[in-house]
Amino acid sequence: MGSVFRFELQAVCPETGARAGLLHTPHGVIETPVFMPVGTQAAIKGVLQRDLISDLDAKIILANTYHLFLRPGPEVVRALGGLHGFMNWPRAVLTDSGGFQVFSLDTLRKVTEEGVLFRSHLNGDQHMFTPESTIDVQRALGSDIMMVLDECLAYPASHEAARASTDRTVRWARAAYTHYRQHADGTQNCFPIVQGSMFPDLRRQCAEQLLELDADGYAIGGLSVGEPRALSLEMTEVVAPLLPPGRPRYVMGVGMPDELPEYVARGIDMMDCVLPSRNARNGYFFTLTGRVVIKQSQYKDDAAPIDSNCSCYTCRNFSRAYLRHLFLAGEMTFSTLATLHNLRRYLDIMREIRESILDGKFPAYLRERRKVSE
Repeated sequence: MGSVFRFELQAVCPETGARAGLLHTPHGVIETPVFMPVGTQAAIKGVLQRDLISDLDAKIILANTYHLFLRPGPEVVRALGGLHGFMNWPRAVLTDSGGFQVFSLDTLRKVTEEGVLFRSHLNGDQHMFTPESTIDVQRALGSDIMMVLDECLAYPASHEAARASTDRTVRWARAAYTHYRQHADGTQNCFPIVQGSMFPDLRRQCAEQLLELDADGYAIGGLSVGEPRALSLEMTEVVAPLLPPGRPRYVMGVGMPDELPEYVARGIDMMDCVLPSRNARNGYFFTLTGRVVIKQSQYKDDAAPIDSNCSCYTCRNFSRAYLRHLFLAGEMTFSTLATLHNLRRYLDIMREIRESILDGKFPAYLRERRKVSE
C-alpha cells in the first residue's frame, strides 16, 4: 500500500479466518471489520455530520461517483476542498466508481471496450465513463479510497456473458490502475473489484489476474444483484482466500444484520449497504432481538424504546409510541431518528464482532448470532 496508507492485522480467528485490523488513512485510523454508512449524494440521508461523529462514531463513509459527477460536478467539489471540505467531513471517505449505478440504467447505457456510454437520469445528457475518467473524477472528489470501473451483471447471467464481462472488468482494472499510478500523489489509494457473477471459476480467474496489480486493497463486487443470499456468501468464500492477507478486503453492497458476521467469518474487513438507512425511512428498525415494524398498531401506546439494549440518541430519548406517531404523520424527524438507530445497530454489530475476534471468542459469537437468526 502507499506510504500514507497502511493495513495492520491485529488478530485472525484460527477457526474461521475472521480478521481484526487497523486501516491507516490520511483522515484517521479505521478499526476493522467496519461497516460504512452510505452517503450517496455526499450526505447520509437525514443524518447530520455532527451526529455521525458524536453519536455513531463512524470512521468512514461512502459516497457515489455517478451521482456526484452529475450533480454538482467533480470540479465544483474539487474547488471547495474535495468531499472532506465540501461536506465538512473530517474522517475517511470511500467513493465507488459509479459502475453499479451506470449499469442499473439499463436502456440508458451502452457498454463498449473503451467504457460505458450513458444518459443522465436527471436530464438525458450523454456522458462517457472510462476506466481513466472515473479515476480522474474520484481524484477531484478527493476520497481516501477510490474504486476502479467494473462491469456489474444482473443475476442470473450466462457463463458466456459473465466470462466476457469478467475479462472486460480485468482490462478496465489494468487501465485504471496504470492511470492511477501515473497520477498518484500519496493522498488516495485504489481498489480493483473482483467480478465473475455466480461462477466460481470466473471469480477465481478474475481474482488471480487482479492480484498482478499488487493493489492497495481488493473488493468483491457483483453481489446483492438479485441472487440468493447463500450464493453471495459462497462467492465470497471462493474469493477471499485468494486475496493478499496483508491488504483490506471489501465486499460491496451487503447486507442484513445477521449477514454481517457471516461475511466477517469469510475473511472480509469492509462492508457497505443502503439497508439500514433505507429501511429506517420505511419504518423498519433493526434491534438485538429482531425487526420492529413501527406502523403496527401494537406500538400505538408503547412507552418502551425501540431497543432497550441500545444507547443511541433515539433509544435514550423516545418511545415506540412517539416514533410511530412521527412515522404515520409523515414527519421528517422520523427519518433522522430511525436512521440514527439503524446505523448505530449496524456499527454496534461490527464493534461486537471486532471485540470478539480480539478476545478470541468469535466462533462462540458467530454460533450465538446464528441461533438468534434461526
